[in-house]
Amino acid sequence: MNTHDPILARLAALKTMKTPELKAQWRELFDSAPPPFNRRYLESRLAYRIQELAYGGLKPETIRQLERLGEELDGGDRKKSRVRADTMPIAGTRLIREWQGVEHVVTVTTDGFEWQGRPYKSLSAIARAITGTRWNGWVFFGLKNRRART
Repeated sequence: MNTHDPILARLAALKTMKTPELKAQWRELFDSAPPPFNRRYLESRLAYRIQELAYGGLKPETIRQLERLGEELDGGDRKKSRVRADTMPIAGTRLIREWQGVEHVVTVTTDGFEWQGRPYKSLSAIARAITGTRWNGWVFFGLKNRRART
């Protein structure tokens, strides 16, 4: 590749585009509505897609290997496979929330969460244990906005 490569120019242009322009580019390259994610996500996926269309995507064997690895990771659990990997904090992450003057620390584990030495499958269960009322655990721990995206 040289400095006059149109692919490099397209990739560099992503950084200077306004968000509506990125979304228009998404519609053009993916033939679908853009997801409601942040600008950085749109830029990275568009950059990959531009290169994929220009140079080709993953080889079929690579795709099969990734699918096998994913199967090993989620054990074939359909519910786990539908959870976006980038929404789940990395195992070992500590979530800290103060509630009524008490600091609560939750540790993300490979198969859920741990709070006060006990394992939990969901943050909502921990939020309920802390507050005594039903909460969306992601909202309670500040991982998700209260308002739905439009």
